[in-house]
Amino acid sequence: MEKELCEDKLKFQAKSKRIEFPGDSKKEREKTSFTCDICGKSLSQKCHLTTHKRTHTGEKPYHCDICGKSFSETSYLTKHKRLHTGENPYQCDICGKSCSGSTDLTIHVRTHTGEKPFHCDICGKSFSHGNTLTIHRRIHTGEKPYHCDICGKSFSEKGTLTIHKRIHTGEKPYCCDICGKSFSQRPHLAEHKRIHTGEKAHHCDVCSKSFFRSSDLTAHKRIHTGERPYHCDICGRSFSHNHNLTKHKRIHAGETPYLCDICGKSFTQLYNLTTHKRIHTGEKPYNCDICGKSFSENSTLTTHKRIHTGESPYCCDICGKSFSRKRNLTTHIGIHSQQ
Repeated sequence: MEKELCEDKLKFQAKSKRIEFPGDSKKEREKTSFTCDICGKSLSQKCHLTTHKRTHTGEKPYHCDICGKSFSETSYLTKHKRLHTGENPYQCDICGKSCSGSTDLTIHVRTHTGEKPFHCDICGKSFSHGNTLTIHRRIHTGEKPYHCDICGKSFSEKGTLTIHKRIHTGEKPYCCDICGKSFSQRPHLAEHKRIHTGEKAHHCDVCSKSFFRSSDLTAHKRIHTGERPYHCDICGRSFSHNHNLTKHKRIHAGETPYLCDICGKSFTQLYNLTTHKRIHTGEKPYNCDICGKSFSENSTLTTHKRIHTGESPYCCDICGKSFSRKRNLTTHIGIHSQQ
């Protein structure tokens, strides 16, 4: 009797597993979609909708217990924690390089295969990464979705906004392990370290002069070509370098974004603010290696050293007299104009 009851129970369980309710079949589940009530986007699973809505709410419920940084998805947190642990579980079977995430490995492998599966439907250019295509298309659309909440300036890339905001905050997270100098951008640190190593990897093919940075070489070559590709749309003045145009346009706009936090004086250039603050601190970082005298500006040291060397690089093209300072030549030329 007990055996018969047991067999009946097993038959019932087997039968019950085959029962399907309306809308519960695999085919029915595939038809189901979950729609975002904010932007209207449809997703196949409720958990995907929950994750998606965090892009609107800004919610980041997953926290790193090492540095406190927060994330909207647990997979992002898992990948982030590998920065702390140094774990790189995904390995390239072509070159052996290890990556912290499977997506990073997929993108890396494309450097070997040359695969560029993401195509711009406007100009046809191809990319190895979907995000790079998204950023590229903003060249065509002019879209700049990332806005600085301090000055209102807009950018096409989130990373560019992050770097820009360091102008306001003064943050310099990249530190030279040789001299301790800090920088707001990683490439600037890499270029700076060449000062210590003496490496000048960028060479001019006209005069053979070498440079630490490729941008310095590009700007230098315009001395030979006379090229001035950056034009002021207000006064028409041209410049050989984009940052010189940016600084120039602040004259027209009256913009002085670099503010001294001690006296409140503002400047058009960061360099001018840095130099100005030495009035308050008394810092004189430029030292003469001949007499030991110190100066707050490098240009002042350069002029001073001409006392020792006797160099007079500014020459009057009327009488041939030479001067160690440009302003002395300007004053001297005024004598000729009065004659």
